[in-house]
Amino acid sequence: MILSRAFWQPHRIVMALVVLAIVLWCALSLRWDWVPKYAPMAALGLWRTIWILALSILFGLLLAIPLGLAQAVGPWFLAWPARAFCTVIRGTPLLLQLWLLYYGLGSLFPQIPWIRQSDLWPILRQAWPYGLLALTLSFAGYEGEVMRGAFKGVPKGQLEAAKAMGMPRLTTLRRIWLPQALHRVLPTLGGETVLQLKATPLVATITVVDIYAVASRVRQDTFLTYEPLLLLAVIYMAITAVIVLIFRWFENRRPAKVA
Repeated sequence: MILSRAFWQPHRIVMALVVLAIVLWCALSLRWDWVPKYAPMAALGLWRTIWILALSILFGLLLAIPLGLAQAVGPWFLAWPARAFCTVIRGTPLLLQLWLLYYGLGSLFPQIPWIRQSDLWPILRQAWPYGLLALTLSFAGYEGEVMRGAFKGVPKGQLEAAKAMGMPRLTTLRRIWLPQALHRVLPTLGGETVLQLKATPLVATITVVDIYAVASRVRQDTFLTYEPLLLLAVIYMAITAVIVLIFRWFENRRPAKVA
């Protein structure tokens, strides 16, 4: 009852009417006859965008955890390279990193005979591995700094208590240190995932056909500007909404207060 009263406030009603008017205008005034023709290509592009996003987040987080741990408590010969990596990644544009990997490694590998003759060559000759690698390294560079702060934010008393009880370091990391650090970065991780989604269109610059590349193809073939871009915006907003809901679900499952 309280939720329904909160929804039917004047400003919310006005916003809903404005959105409805925009949707009706788009449906009645713009051309959408091209959608059935490009729907299969768009579905493949959307799937490619989603799995590139998911894998870059997964691999990037797996790399960010040791990067943050090395900076937080590691010896200097581990902390300095980790800090240097995060500094370089955060200090250079993602597009530059992507092009360096694609046009650098991508042009170097064909000149190495044992790579061309290996079973990996059918994969390495494609563009998507370089896009996935660039997105993974970029996410790891930013989240490495976040994890460094998260590891340092875990109360030292809990770590000292675990040590006093004779708990091995790996067990302490697995059961106390890492879970609390991840709990602390969940809100930030959700925001970084949304930013990562917005960075995925850059892979279209190295011929990876994601959903953004499909929209560009539609504009080139049909000379329509607003329709494919509006549909693209709706798709990205829908994916963003799913990401936000997933991270809110995880946040609601964590303890209300982390000591």
